[in-house]
Amino acid sequence: MRTSTFVYPWDVNGDPGAPHRVAALGVHQVTLASAYHSTRALTPRHPHRRIVTAEHAAVYYPTDDRWAGRRLRPYPAGDWAPGDAFGEAAEALRGAGLDVHTWVILAHNSRLGAEHPDTSVVNAYGDRYPWAPCIAQPATRAYLTDLAAEAAVRPGAAGTELESLGWYGLQHLHAHDKTAGVGLGDAGQYLMALCFCPTCRTGYGEQGLDADELATAVRDALEPLWRGAADDAGWPTVEKLLGEPVAAATRAWRDGRARTLQEAAVAAVRAAAPEGFQVLLHADPVTYHCGANAGVDPAHVLSVADGVVVPCAGGTALLAPFAEHARPATVLAANLTVVSGMGGSPGTLAADAARARELGATELRLYHAGLASDGDLAAVREALR
Repeated sequence: MRTSTFVYPWDVNGDPGAPHRVAALGVHQVTLASAYHSTRALTPRHPHRRIVTAEHAAVYYPTDDRWAGRRLRPYPAGDWAPGDAFGEAAEALRGAGLDVHTWVILAHNSRLGAEHPDTSVVNAYGDRYPWAPCIAQPATRAYLTDLAAEAAVRPGAAGTELESLGWYGLQHLHAHDKTAGVGLGDAGQYLMALCFCPTCRTGYGEQGLDADELATAVRDALEPLWRGAADDAGWPTVEKLLGEPVAAATRAWRDGRARTLQEAAVAAVRAAAPEGFQVLLHADPVTYHCGANAGVDPAHVLSVADGVVVPCAGGTALLAPFAEHARPATVLAANLTVVSGMGGSPGTLAADAARARELGATELRLYHAGLASDGDLAAVREALR
């Protein structure tokens, strides 16, 4: 199976041995971050440092003039990835015989929300989620579409993986996160993700809902969950709490906004890319799910993109709904964590890959060569060998 591992530019730049060390794993490709959210990351083998703190969401290349005069625009990185950090790393990795694809984070940007609060998702209580741009807002959609095209199509890249191309909700690991005290389940997470910014309030109206009445209904539905009386059967619980017509109307608004954004972003990438450029989405086969792996309709997304990258750290069950709609050329990549300290299981990689193949996976993604220990990488080499 064709295999790619995720890499940050700072894993490579300043470490002459990094490209060949990655290639020695037995992977064919690297998925290299060109636009990424804030993070704190280990660099356990870098000759000059051990910790990188990416203070805010940023792009790792020089932007072009498409952003001149625009209110919403990408932020340059600080000293963790200066200049054309992506280009420097990509050239070194290609020199080691590896294909390079871009890794683009889209609707996940805390600095954007801090500097432009009106762009953020607003929940039924009026709380803003600065990490979650509302993907229904026209200006935000234009920003995300242009960012997708620019960050995806970098010199020398043969394809891209678009992450967070959909709704983001409450489930975001913030600094010193303290939100796990109440288990909300799938239903609670959906209700807490419903946006009540002016654009979404208008959108609910177009679906026949009164936004104020909906916000009250959402708060009432959540009240038992705050008291620990969670009843979580997923979407049927949302229908029970809101009533089936209301639940369906909220989902129609949100699913429609996500689908059309995905269509627009992929089209913008294709328009900017050379022939044969591969476009994949990080995706979850349940449309109402939020987060880095955007909730999608499998049949629809596979008619738009060349394939999907599917989270498989907790098992491979999410592959099956995509496999049902795959065509012969569809890429169905199983994303497996191989960092033991982050809950990964590099020792079972061969068995996990075989199980993924049985469920329709055509490729593997390994998270993450730059973060893994030497022992984890040795297990990856053995499994891929």
